[in-house]
Amino acid sequence: MKEFELFDLRVTVHEIRGKSVCGMQVGDYFEVTESSRLRIPEGKHFCIYALSATLPFIAAKQRDLAENDWLEIDSFIACPDPEEQLIMRIERIGRRTLDSDTLT
Repeated sequence: MKEFELFDLRVTVHEIRGKSVCGMQVGDYFEVTESSRLRIPEGKHFCIYALSATLPFIAAKQRDLAENDWLEIDSFIACPDPEEQLIMRIERIGRRTLDSDTLT
């Protein structure tokens, strides 16, 4: 087996400084678990444009990073909609061991 570890992540709406046009509220979230599974709480939604702003950072935040790496220190991402000014926080919620032979 070729085992490695990744963090499960939660991306939470931390703050909305403008007008929420997509219907999200502070506290709304999605999770990325088991390397690539996206989970949104039942009955909730997450704006695809806000989600897309986080995607470039997900793979990096799933991994151990150097102590002073800026991605290890920074956890906030802004939605690209300038009217909304929605700020999201990426946090690690667990660590899991995976087998690279079972993934592509």
